[in-house]
Amino acid sequence: MWKSCSRCGRVHAVGYKCAAYTTPKIRTLDQKLRSTSRWQKKSEEIRAASNYLCELCKLEGKFEYNNIEVHHIIKLKDDSTKLLDNYNLIALCKKHHELADAGKIEASYLEELARCREEGSTPPGLQR
Repeated sequence: MWKSCSRCGRVHAVGYKCAAYTTPKIRTLDQKLRSTSRWQKKSEEIRAASNYLCELCKLEGKFEYNNIEVHHIIKLKDDSTKLLDNYNLIALCKKHHELADAGKIEASYLEELARCREEGSTPPGLQR
């Protein structure tokens, strides 16, 4: 018995798995959490609090407005309760975000910057 394939439009034998058929991707927990409206609002809040600037570039005297992303200092896979924790979030440009994800920027330093942003104090490196 033959059947028309809804994926590719060809005719296949019943029970045949068409190459055009792809199984749906299984989303990880952090992908599910990041797709919520609560996360979208929090991400916007953190960017606004940092004036839409990369917080590390700002310390270097640069003003990077492009490709600003919000980085979780403690990864969601390690602690998903930190999804909306202001002290665990920092606005970074794409370059610094990649360095932070690779572990080339110390998490303790990023936590200090996030704490300074939240408490309105001067970040380390700008103190005179």
